[in-house]
Amino acid sequence: MAKPRSRKRYTDAQRAKILTAAQRDHLTAAQVKRRFEVVPVTYYSWRKKSGVAAGRRGTAIGLPGDRRDLSTQVRGEVRTRVRQILPEIVRGEVDSYLNALFATGGRRQRV
Repeated sequence: MAKPRSRKRYTDAQRAKILTAAQRDHLTAAQVKRRFEVVPVTYYSWRKKSGVAAGRRGTAIGLPGDRRDLSTQVRGEVRTRVRQILPEIVRGEVDSYLNALFATGGRRQRV
């Protein structure tokens, strides 16, 4: 029977150092595991918590906690506002399309 491994604890500074190095060197999760002995699940969890994900390079790493929290808060507020106004925008676009489509008795106007 395999002996369970003990969990290693990382400080915030160690996490930031590993995430920064991984981003700078464009490392995959497997490469992070080989270089730093951090399992991929843990690495992806850190990335998600720090705001660094695929396609969003350069955000939140190394920022003090207060600034990172502010960034997360602003992003959340913007997302909420967009979700509130998006249905209205879509309705307006659909109405405009339908009005243009049916205003000529079903025939489209030539431009």
